[in-house]
Amino acid sequence: MAFESLAPLLNRLPAVSRPEGHVHFKKKLGWTLGILVLYFVLANIPLFGLDKSSIDLFELYRAFFAGASGSLMVLGIGPIVTASIVLQLLVGANVIRMDLTNPHQQAIFQGLQKLLVFVMIALEALPQILGGYMKADAGLAAQLNISVSWITVLLFIQICIGGVLILYMDEIVSKWGIGSGVGMFIIAGVSQQIVQGIFNWKLDETGFPIGLIPKWIYIASPSSNIGLDYLLTGDGILFLLVKGGILALPVKLIYASVLPMILVRALQANIQMVGLILSSRGINLLGEFKQATPVNGLMYYLSPIQGPNNWMPSLVSSHFTSLGVAPPAIWQIVLHVLTDAFMLIIGGIIFALFWIETTGMGAKNVAEKIQRSGMQIPGYRRSSGTLERVMQRYIPKVTVIGGAFIGLLTLIASLLGTLGGAGGTGLLLTVSIMYRLYEDIASQQMMEMHPMMRSFFGKE
Repeated sequence: MAFESLAPLLNRLPAVSRPEGHVHFKKKLGWTLGILVLYFVLANIPLFGLDKSSIDLFELYRAFFAGASGSLMVLGIGPIVTASIVLQLLVGANVIRMDLTNPHQQAIFQGLQKLLVFVMIALEALPQILGGYMKADAGLAAQLNISVSWITVLLFIQICIGGVLILYMDEIVSKWGIGSGVGMFIIAGVSQQIVQGIFNWKLDETGFPIGLIPKWIYIASPSSNIGLDYLLTGDGILFLLVKGGILALPVKLIYASVLPMILVRALQANIQMVGLILSSRGINLLGEFKQATPVNGLMYYLSPIQGPNNWMPSLVSSHFTSLGVAPPAIWQIVLHVLTDAFMLIIGGIIFALFWIETTGMGAKNVAEKIQRSGMQIPGYRRSSGTLERVMQRYIPKVTVIGGAFIGLLTLIASLLGTLGGAGGTGLLLTVSIMYRLYEDIASQQMMEMHPMMRSFFGKE
């Protein structure tokens, strides 16, 4: 195999060592909370030398990129999920031939993914800096009596450090903590946006407070000429509908979790970044952009739905008029929604199938876990081949159904939108990941109470 020769290099990549033996629940919880606090600290450390006029290319994707504009965490989990997308597509298309059920080749795949993350950190930072979106502070350079180029280099180094830190923070949580670091960072970022969306007292362009509670207080005040019925049709009802609806859904059906949706949205984000960079260079073959918003061409149809502003004709018309461009026709809006639906549902199925194979959740891996644990399915012989055939009947089907189901849920949540700029997708991901985290905590506690259960999960 061509990639076997890379094994020595991949083995030398810095890595977080796995714990030897069982890690107690309290220690795992401590590591998880510690990394979460570190994430919030890093997300509030601004990039030194960044000009205030800089533009965040991924502002609309913060909910599932778990980044913070203008901070060390500006890239968020973007490089991690982009590297995963690239490798999964290459393996799925047989461009790279790997048997991911083989533990050795699975280890090589994970090593390649980590190596590719380092590459993606640089590839996602450079276009933003060289494209003039993240600008160096000329005034600071003058004060320090150095060239602006040195400030630019310093910005690039800081962004790369932040990208590497979040990679290893995710690895620490995955090996020493509870759940997934990627999922936890998404929860943290979305929760922060929702809190700001509830309590923010700043005024928007219409003169209303941005936060839900301040907006309600303003509308309910005697000086307001807006009826109280607005309170029943605003963001609060939308929030309750999305959150309440998701909590009532059978999350167990979503076998591959919601992470494939992150991969779909990340793919869209990278496509949009390429289109934006080309448009800034006067190449409008894929579509034009106004204030980082695609207004026509292929980029418009491939852009994700973020809320009612992207599909309700009156709101779309108002938004495009404010950008100084002609609004799209009704059929174009409908095609935009259908394109996003196709990407979410079909992309959800494809990435869900890739995900279970790359994370050891496929039929063969589950059968081996059952065999190792000493458990047996009633009515079947206790052999790995028999168990694998039984698992093969159910796992692929549940994965396909679950991938399509979570894609449909994401579409509905995106159409509704939510508070704080997190987007319906962000809220859906947060609630689903939190439920998954709850299940992980429950399983950890079960293993603490019943040590024999550790053998099923591959723990000693």
